[in-house]
Amino acid sequence: MADGQALDEVVTFTSDLIRIDTTNRGGGDCRERPAAEYAAARLAEAGLEPALLERTEGRTNVVARIEGTDPSADALLVHGHLDVVPAQAGEWSVHPFSGEIRDGVVWGRGAVDMKNMDAMILAVVRSWTREGVRPRRDVVIAFTADEEASAADGSGFLADRHAALFEGCTEGVGESGAFTFHDGGGRQLYPLAAGERGTGWVKLTAHGRAAHGSRPNRENAVTRLAAAVTRIGAHQWPLRLTPTVRAALTELAALYGLDADLDDVDGLLEKLGPAARLVEATVRNSANPTMLEAGYKVNVIPGEAVAYVDGRYLPGHEDEFRATLDQLTGPDVNWEFHHHEVALQSPVDSPTYARMRAAVEEFAPEGHVVPYCMPGGTDAKQFSRLGITGYGFSPLKLPEGYDYGAMFHGVDERVPIEALHFGVRVLDRFLRTA
Repeated sequence: MADGQALDEVVTFTSDLIRIDTTNRGGGDCRERPAAEYAAARLAEAGLEPALLERTEGRTNVVARIEGTDPSADALLVHGHLDVVPAQAGEWSVHPFSGEIRDGVVWGRGAVDMKNMDAMILAVVRSWTREGVRPRRDVVIAFTADEEASAADGSGFLADRHAALFEGCTEGVGESGAFTFHDGGGRQLYPLAAGERGTGWVKLTAHGRAAHGSRPNRENAVTRLAAAVTRIGAHQWPLRLTPTVRAALTELAALYGLDADLDDVDGLLEKLGPAARLVEATVRNSANPTMLEAGYKVNVIPGEAVAYVDGRYLPGHEDEFRATLDQLTGPDVNWEFHHHEVALQSPVDSPTYARMRAAVEEFAPEGHVVPYCMPGGTDAKQFSRLGITGYGFSPLKLPEGYDYGAMFHGVDERVPIEALHFGVRVLDRFLRTA
């Protein structure tokens, strides 16, 4: 079991990493290298030989391998990203890059997304060195750049250009899973991720006839775009249940003593109450308009108008997503993927999933582990190019009233110290036996 020093170090490392500003504004505007060097130094102190890898100067990734005791076993990837989304200091109670530790909580951008997990990995690996512990299977550690944008400088670059570093890896664990979800009725759920919706960020372009704003114009690009955006925003996507979501609904229904009527999913979700939040975003594809760009003067009708849509599609339903966008945009608006990544589906009956479940249950015996499909995406998408089956496993034991989802990209992002301690213990327990 992880020692007391590991529990101290996970707090220090989380705070230190937060203080290293790795804001990713998109378009290449980020520099992860100082955080990568920090992580690499901590690994080197534990006797590992980390490699620092860049596609673009300053956009640094770290990869290291720990040899297991069973050379015949498949290797396991454990990954976390080093970049964070922007934060406006004036909106926060503390400076977002202070890493302040106060009232049993570590504050700052990345406290949950996801420098906490980076710190857990470092703390566990270092505790193994002190104890002389080796895992059963090889463990490959990867700290990546650029997850908060396209991942082109991060996991995408590693998968495409440095596949040899991940030789033998068949499974991976990373962001967002095994956190406490309080249902408001006294139950503590621990959603363990075994799937992700695909990413389909879409650019819409409408063309028309540029003209003076005072004249009638039936070829108005803005009007054409607005009509398409309205159709997309109002579209009711049909129910589509993947194996992970079916398993989640079945287990949740059993937990709450309900009939798992999968012919009436909306009715079942209503009966599940707050627990439905774990499932409701992943029973359908989705497309939410998010950005509009058109015109330069109020009395000039522009010849082009552009919009962006955050689209997500379930495993096995990308073709439906594409066909629906074709229909909703119509003949006057073109669409293309601005960013596109695959959907993922992982088995919930695998030995690795069972070991993750057991690790959580050992330290949270009052909790209920349930399958979970992430509505968004992680670096697991890029690593899947290497044949690596991905799971979301960043364990945190959270107090009631703590809104885990709101911490992602939110104001006053923070993580309780006790949650970090739980995460280290669970991660250590899982990785020793994985």
